[in-house]
Amino acid sequence: MKYSQQEGKQYHIQVGREDVGRYVILPGDPKRCAKIAQYLDGARLMADSREYVTYTGSLDGVPVSVTSTGIGGPSAAIALEELVQCGADTFVRVGTCGGIQPEVRSGDVVIATGAVRMEGTSREYAPLEYPAVADLGITNALCTAAKSLGQTYHTGVVQCKDSFYGQHSPESSPVGYELLNKWEAWKRLGCLASEMESAALFTAAASLHVRIGSCLLVMANQEREKAGLDNPVVHDTDMAIRITVQSIRDLISTDLQA
Repeated sequence: MKYSQQEGKQYHIQVGREDVGRYVILPGDPKRCAKIAQYLDGARLMADSREYVTYTGSLDGVPVSVTSTGIGGPSAAIALEELVQCGADTFVRVGTCGGIQPEVRSGDVVIATGAVRMEGTSREYAPLEYPAVADLGITNALCTAAKSLGQTYHTGVVQCKDSFYGQHSPESSPVGYELLNKWEAWKRLGCLASEMESAALFTAAASLHVRIGSCLLVMANQEREKAGLDNPVVHDTDMAIRITVQSIRDLISTDLQA
């Protein structure tokens, strides 16, 4: 069923096949789109609908788009589904996270290899036994870009949830006993950081047979705070964006040679 009032446009993101490139950068915050678009050549605003802002420009002559996903798995999955309908097949989420392991410091970058599916959206794409895993080619491209830019980065599993405050004040929840116990499990399992979108995106991408990866700025680390360790709050996402842009350049080059 077609819900959009504009012919050829997707209902939520309000773009069509002619509006986006094969490669798409996915920030959560709509306000980050204009900042990311500055790294593209000839970028133009294509749509601004709900939480979804889309710019399209190019890198090395190849169309590349930026579309915000909003907060959490449901809106992120909608963006992914509709962008795939428009012909996109390669995605990199760029956003923020909170560190969990003590060595993951504010200002570092986490490149997610997989995600804990402690959210609801991914359950409508795959059984819980199916892992939420990033595309290896994109992950490797992100690592190469981070290394070339001299950025401290970590690779591994991130934890994804639906409730931001369930992480930060679990004791106030009627199910706080479960949240606290699971948080301890993620720590002991070596989860690097916590965020809200990658599990849904990885699982939805698998079901749609497209490529995706995640590059995340560590804003702070509540476990370092609890331990009395240095823990400034960092908001500047520029390095994560630069890593993402460079990774897409590398993916474009590799894809052209294939």
